Amino acid sequence: MTLPFVIMTGMSKSFIGVKVLKDVSFDVRPGEVHALLGENGAGKSTLIKMLSGLYTPDSGTIVVDGKEQKFASTRDATAAGIATVYQELLLFPELTVAENVFLGHYPRSPGGWIDWPEVRARTRALLDRLDTFDLDVDAKVLTLSVAQRQRVEIAKALSRNAKILIMDEPTASLVEADVQRLMHVVRQLRARGVGIVYVSHRMSEIFALADRVTVLRDGTLVGTRDIGEVDERPLVSMMVGRPIDSLFPKAEAAIGETVLEVKKLNHGRHVRDISFTLRRGEILGIAGLVGSGRTELALTLFGMTPVTSGEIVMEGRPVRIASPRQARELGIAYVPEDRGLQGLVKPMAIRKNVSMATIEKVSSGIFIKAAVEAGRALEAVKRLSIRCRNIGQPVGELSGGNQQKVVIAKWLETNPRVLILDEPTRGVDVGAKAEIHTIMGELVKQGVAILMISSELPEVLGMSDRILVMSGGTVTDEIARAEATPERVGAAMTAHRAEADRTGEAA
Repeated sequence: MTLPFVIMTGMSKSFIGVKVLKDVSFDVRPGEVHALLGENGAGKSTLIKMLSGLYTPDSGTIVVDGKEQKFASTRDATAAGIATVYQELLLFPELTVAENVFLGHYPRSPGGWIDWPEVRARTRALLDRLDTFDLDVDAKVLTLSVAQRQRVEIAKALSRNAKILIMDEPTASLVEADVQRLMHVVRQLRARGVGIVYVSHRMSEIFALADRVTVLRDGTLVGTRDIGEVDERPLVSMMVGRPIDSLFPKAEAAIGETVLEVKKLNHGRHVRDISFTLRRGEILGIAGLVGSGRTELALTLFGMTPVTSGEIVMEGRPVRIASPRQARELGIAYVPEDRGLQGLVKPMAIRKNVSMATIEKVSSGIFIKAAVEAGRALEAVKRLSIRCRNIGQPVGELSGGNQQKVVIAKWLETNPRVLILDEPTRGVDVGAKAEIHTIMGELVKQGVAILMISSELPEVLGMSDRILVMSGGTVTDEIARAEATPERVGAAMTAHRAEADRTGEAA
């Protein structure tokens, strides 16, 4: 067995008297992918920040390549062969790819000048090692996609001869094609002997990549297992501390009359002749690849983009929705895909975020009724089990799952009859995911109709009563729950694209 390159023993850390990591041990071997799992708040970020030199442990030891280290900064960790690719990429957008990769340690000519041809040549070699042949080393980073920037960040780490690469939620902002490409890069790095600490909420990636997995819960070590020794069910139980029979607790709700009907709806090239019905107590899942028109459909239904033709019928009455205010007044609510940019004001308190969409209910003229606002916020926190210190806590301090619950709470204040959920569990841990699914089940039991957009096929299959599949701005299939299979949904996702490719070849 290969000896570990990094051994962390007895790691503990407290903040303001609160112990967030308690006597945790962890190690990483050369040429392995070691997944680090746990719910938000489990201590994963604290552990990797100590390994990367951002935090100093209160107690414990870090041994790197047989030598005990005391990292006072990220520079010390980098010098020891440890590099981190964070979810928020640390690149300078106005600099080129090559300038970013070798920033701070440019190759020099004998006269001491930066050797720019050598910088470009070495950057090109590093990118080629990552099979990134399509990336121009002289391109400014601001012109690159998220996936391309991520590969630049990895090349930057390799330029300093990193032996251990920490990857923190590397696929959170990537589309599926880029996820697969990143996984290919990870396998390449492992084959070259780089040890990888892989932090992710996505179980499919863990089982596809990891050699070992370590689980943290509430700042303590639950255990480390070879990936071949576990499957998803016990791993999830280790993370949340209780057995979970299913991540998709589908509620048996009585499906009632049609509440929303869409007839040949159009908006530009992304929403084309869309027709469907949505009934009370029903979850209608919308599946499709990125660019298929799912979010554009949601934005059109919520009045954020104009209907160019077609008809929307709400509870038997044709309606015109020209703004989110009109949608809200009709009983339609929309939880957006990007909660950080579109759903929340992170510096503001939980109570303010909860009342944001219904400010008229907690105000009199220009004055906020603080007691009324607080009461409604406390009720929402209790109803959705939002974990927080108090309702005055800035929402940006909450975990991803609890932030998502605040967005849902905000829109539930409007008493919607139709709730549009765009990627309802993106970027949340498995425990929070199950809780959000349970909330959805409670809502449909109360007669709310849910339109759920998701890129996670297991979520679509597990939670939907019916599934609409979109591709190229159109509906390519409508599937009843009993007839839905991954193969049928997957085929419908690419149907329009395949047809377009055949048309292009024929032309």
